[in-house]
Amino acid sequence: MPALAHSRSRRGPLRRCAARAGTLLTCLAALTAVLTVTEPTRASAHPLSTTAILLDAAPDQVTGEVELPIDRLAIALDQPLTPKTVVNPAKLEELRRYVLGHTSAADSDGTRWTTAVSGGRVRRIDGVDHLVFDLMLRPPTGTVHDFRLTYDAIVHHLLSHQILVSLRPDGSHSYTTVGVLDWQQHTLAIPAAGASTEHGFAAAVHLGIRHIAEGADHLLFLIMLLLPAPLLARRGRWVRADDLRRSCLRIVHVVTAFAIGHSITLALAALGYISAPTRVVESLIALSILVSGIHAIRPLVPGGEAWIATGFGLMHGLAFAALLGDLDLGRGSLVTTLLGFNLGIELTQLMVVALLMPSLLILSRTRIYPAVRLTIATIGIVLAAAWLAERTTLLANNPLNHVTDALIAHPFLVAGTLAAVAAASWSMPDLRTTRGPEGSAAR
Repeated sequence: MPALAHSRSRRGPLRRCAARAGTLLTCLAALTAVLTVTEPTRASAHPLSTTAILLDAAPDQVTGEVELPIDRLAIALDQPLTPKTVVNPAKLEELRRYVLGHTSAADSDGTRWTTAVSGGRVRRIDGVDHLVFDLMLRPPTGTVHDFRLTYDAIVHHLLSHQILVSLRPDGSHSYTTVGVLDWQQHTLAIPAAGASTEHGFAAAVHLGIRHIAEGADHLLFLIMLLLPAPLLARRGRWVRADDLRRSCLRIVHVVTAFAIGHSITLALAALGYISAPTRVVESLIALSILVSGIHAIRPLVPGGEAWIATGFGLMHGLAFAALLGDLDLGRGSLVTTLLGFNLGIELTQLMVVALLMPSLLILSRTRIYPAVRLTIATIGIVLAAAWLAERTTLLANNPLNHVTDALIAHPFLVAGTLAAVAAASWSMPDLRTTRGPEGSAAR
């Protein structure tokens, strides 16, 4: 009887723990549901669909090209545009007038330049169909000098879009990055002699930050690697690591390994030493998320998160390099842009770690972390499987794109909800653990 009474006395707190854990997990599920039905900003999983403006400065005029991704253009105009429909003469003229209406150039004192948009053809750039127009900007004085370019096509409706502006000065054989336009900044100062090294570096840092911040697949891969970072692999399962210092070192190792992996292939691919088909790279990135998600549930390579991060980081670096390849930069400009772009990527990754890891470390010392880890890892596996099916052409369209769009559109809400769950679970003594396997009762 005493044993039975003792068993019942312990069963009560366990039931309360389970009920509270269920409540916390319900909050996470509710957040996911809210984000699913929230109007997304249409950020793609891997946002290579960017507008590029390539300018060529001559003594008397500036010419160039405007490369608009057709999929982004269709969203901004809310029209079913395809590579075939955009070259229809009537539609092409309509789109030409649209781009002209959102493009202008002027001197610093406001004196307008003559602007013309002509041509119109479809070109496939890094696996994405673009509508390419010819651009001509002519100063009223007949002599090209520094000016201000204003452009907001697509971005005035699609806030996640960005426009890369590059300039090839007269007599130069390569472009230099001038800057990036987005929904907040529509006007950019264009130096006729070309951007300075410092200017190009700052623009590249900004580009790297935006690229990784809007790349759901890269961020999800990093999160999958961080989930088991506070834990240890024992006999084919994850157990709690009581050494906080050791947990922090594991996190540093994982982030550093991923940075080393993608930096190597980013540099080699951007400088032209290696290359790989875009579809293959994108498929391997989806596979990397799938594998790391499974690893977060059950250790595939005990203690090998750093090796997983390095190996798959090599694939992510190839994807990063694809964007720089579209800029057609010369070797000198490319090195500067490469350094700035990579710095922007690393800064964004460190911000993600700073936002999420305190919550994960706290949760790893509670009884609900197995359920939280399993939930997040399962979501990652499902999203990765959908990406993989789409990128290997098993699916024509990914039905879960709106989910990833919503998650990327609300990063601080996601991080804040996770922090609230961590704080709430830690405030309940019955949910804390002090020693022993993850999820076991405190002893």
